[in-house]
Amino acid sequence: MKLTIAKTEFQFSIFSITVYLFFIVLLVSLGFWQLDRSEQKAEYIKQQQLSADKTILQSLTQADLNDDRYKQVKVTGYYDSAKQFLLDNQIVNGQAGYFVMTPFKLVDSNQAVLVNRGWLALNKDRRILPVIDVDQSQRTITGTMNHFPSVGIKLAGAEIPTAGWPSVVQIVDHNVLAEKIAYPLLPFQIELNKTESDGYIREWKKKTIMSPEKHTAYAVQWFALAITLTLLFIGFSKK
Repeated sequence: MKLTIAKTEFQFSIFSITVYLFFIVLLVSLGFWQLDRSEQKAEYIKQQQLSADKTILQSLTQADLNDDRYKQVKVTGYYDSAKQFLLDNQIVNGQAGYFVMTPFKLVDSNQAVLVNRGWLALNKDRRILPVIDVDQSQRTITGTMNHFPSVGIKLAGAEIPTAGWPSVVQIVDHNVLAEKIAYPLLPFQIELNKTESDGYIREWKKKTIMSPEKHTAYAVQWFALAITLTLLFIGFSKK
């Protein structure tokens, strides 16, 4: 296929055109995808900031984690010291340990919420579990609503807690744990504030995400590659 533009002759083959179109569509698509991700991240950060500025008082049973994540909560109830969980394989400063997950029974409700009371180091002998008893008198606590801690790879049976108490578990499945303690659990955790008593090491970190600006920068790179590819294609097509 020959084409003459301003006395300059270009020659294209079906193969070269096909390859060019494939890569140009790919590069442009990646650029627009990064722009879309940038908008999503900007909205996510905005929602995160709005959530952090609000407080929910005694309304956990109506909360929606998709809308209320990172919100500060203040709830009244009491800990169930006899039925606690140790979430295994939690690394802090390079050391393995547990998150102490304690059911907190809400007043005027048959439901409870798991309160993450913080991190404890693993004993050299795994068979020796830490003593995590807590006063069961009624109290009001404050914390942050969040997802349960996640894991990279979910192994079969990891959600099944061990027998006895405290019970060790690899992954938090609130339905499975609710069955073990014999009363319903809400589908999220409360990360206990550092100012609250009866907690352990609490260095709560919000999920690290790529900034919208970085996504935009990647989009510019993809578009620049598309332009470069086009110039090279035209240059090599000159007869």
